[in-house]
Amino acid sequence: MLTSEDEAVRRLAAGFALDEALDVMDPESWIGLDIGVRELAWQWPELFHSNASPSGRRLNWSRDASPPTVTWPRKPDDAELALALCHPDGRIREAALGHAEERPALLALVVIRCADWAGPVRDRARALLAEAPPHRLAAHAALILRVGGRSRGGFTQELLTGALRAGPAAQAEALLDSGDRATARLAYRVAVERRLLPIARLAQIAARHRDVVVQDLCAAAAVAALGEGTFEEFAEGVVPLLASRQPRVRSAGVTALRRAGRHADAEPYLTDRSAVVRACARWVLRQGGTDPVPLYRALCADPAGSRPAAAVGLGECGMREDADRIRALLAHPVPGVRVCSVAGLRALDAVRVDDVRPLLDDPSAAVVRQATAALLPWADCVPQELLRELLTEDRPRHQRVAAIRLLRAVGVHAQL
Repeated sequence: MLTSEDEAVRRLAAGFALDEALDVMDPESWIGLDIGVRELAWQWPELFHSNASPSGRRLNWSRDASPPTVTWPRKPDDAELALALCHPDGRIREAALGHAEERPALLALVVIRCADWAGPVRDRARALLAEAPPHRLAAHAALILRVGGRSRGGFTQELLTGALRAGPAAQAEALLDSGDRATARLAYRVAVERRLLPIARLAQIAARHRDVVVQDLCAAAAVAALGEGTFEEFAEGVVPLLASRQPRVRSAGVTALRRAGRHADAEPYLTDRSAVVRACARWVLRQGGTDPVPLYRALCADPAGSRPAAAVGLGECGMREDADRIRALLAHPVPGVRVCSVAGLRALDAVRVDDVRPLLDDPSAAVVRQATAALLPWADCVPQELLRELLTEDRPRHQRVAAIRLLRAVGVHAQL
């Protein structure tokens, strides 16, 4: 059965133009063509012999000739050269490169040949690519970065990176919205190095972009660009970071509060849902001379508060004597507080089976999951009769799952 790569090779051999035989905008199409030609050239050599085409336009590749012959009855077209540039015999690929200069349609295959296993082919291709204008390199950025990941592909990646660093700013900025992840990451890296993006845009990109690498790059750049605390810079560079839904970005924003001299503004983030954000908030407060532990204790003393993560935050930085404060919240009416209370006891290494065991019967699935995780190290201390009661069909699924996990932890087979 023919693959799409095989079909592209056959279409080129039959005289179709490049853009008719494959998707010239897709780097994978070029890579597939390179593989397809090598596989088919020896299996069906008649595809490439000149007598296979009534017009005699096809390339004559003779495996028996020594050295191999590469002949055209006239100046080869792009389709013919594309086939020759992918041939399994390196001497044919090298000869074809001699005709590839000033053929922009074939630059993608020149890129691929830059990582060729054959030294002469590789050297000739690199010499050609080094003469290519920067805008053409940028147009093939996705392919260049794929080839750059090969064992001999570093040249292409360095060439592209150098072109983006030294070329017009618009050239690098045009790749920021690339649908290819590696291309966009490189473009952002260059844009940050060249300081092409203002602090407000860096912060907005960090807060909204889907790629975590881009988030980190832009968040770090926004924080680094922050001055010595003017309100305008704070609003543009930090507020969007603090409002991000991504914990990594929020943590960068919280850390930036110290640079902006606004240590006290970190206090609300002591109860962030993310542990890394909470840790950053504690660090910023300490840098400003404030101990976060009393703040956590005050929050835990107010069970009507709307910041459930206070319990887990106290467990992360408190002392053993704070365990009783956290245990008092295990019966809190808000499920989120109960979840964080169990998590706080785990963080403080103060879990007591008798305190947490009743939560296996909790109506909240989140509470039961956290209680199960807390009890797993002491599963042998949980009465099996209780766990078997949780397995009855009238029980909610999350309670039955918890019972199964705890029973299996002591070697008792159970299932839903």
